[in-house]
Amino acid sequence: MTDPRAPGPAELDRRAVRAAFDAAAPGYDRWAALQGTVRERLLERLDLIAFAPQRVLDAGCGTGGAIRPLLGALRGSQVVALDFASAMVRAARRRRPWFRTVHGVAADCVKLPLASGSVDLVFCSLVLQWLDDPAPAFAEFRRVLAPRGLLLFATFGPDTLRELRAAWGQVDAAPHVNRFLDVHDVGDALVRAGLAEPVLDVELLRTRYPDARALMRELKGMGAHNAASGRRRGLTGRGALAAVEAAYPRDAAGAALATWEVVYGTAWAPRAAKRGALARGGAVGLEALRAELRGRKDGG
Repeated sequence: MTDPRAPGPAELDRRAVRAAFDAAAPGYDRWAALQGTVRERLLERLDLIAFAPQRVLDAGCGTGGAIRPLLGALRGSQVVALDFASAMVRAARRRRPWFRTVHGVAADCVKLPLASGSVDLVFCSLVLQWLDDPAPAFAEFRRVLAPRGLLLFATFGPDTLRELRAAWGQVDAAPHVNRFLDVHDVGDALVRAGLAEPVLDVELLRTRYPDARALMRELKGMGAHNAASGRRRGLTGRGALAAVEAAYPRDAAGAALATWEVVYGTAWAPRAAKRGALARGGAVGLEALRAELRGRKDGG
């Protein structure tokens, strides 16, 4: 008889995720070029917002790539670098400027050890895809944000690694690539958590590799293992890897391309009910965010 409490085959094994990132921390930056690109583009969104937070939570800080840019852009701010892999937190603390204080915390985004209303900005780059449901994390972000505090995040959408997923689908039926939430599901989770004025944008990025095995080595190097509960345990046979290699699509030059669907989002901790389209909870585009911010400046 099936245990109704047992995780489904596509649900994430969180202990496996933590262990993978702890092991990957020493060499993470060597492999995580795409993660750096997404982080930089997320940081650029701060330039659109007339906002000067004093207390910043880098939720899922990894090896601390955002710490110096955040401290540089937000003069006088205090940063809490939080990650549920303790080895990542240790690496992040080593990257802080010697003259600035960075508080390193090993904890999970779904259970933050922070006081309610204690931060002005939650910066969260490529973390939420490691949760089966982002709603508990969004609820925690809402709790720790001060009134009119800002959540700024990036996560992966369902087209991410679609080529690798399809190639493995030619080999067996087991999950080999983690599932990723649709932008509409992310927007709904923001609204359910009580966050206001959600703004979501989607960007497709593509990376090139000599072959599918190079892509899989990169994923392993950064700790992004297949963490589905229904994944096959043990080593993958050479025959299966060769079959994936054969099934993986290539471009005209023979390169293996990987697609990454990046969902960027902002949302605010509410202050009071407000009229207008943004207050009704609909997820809108980046141009709407620019228009909203222009209106705030013009209106004082």
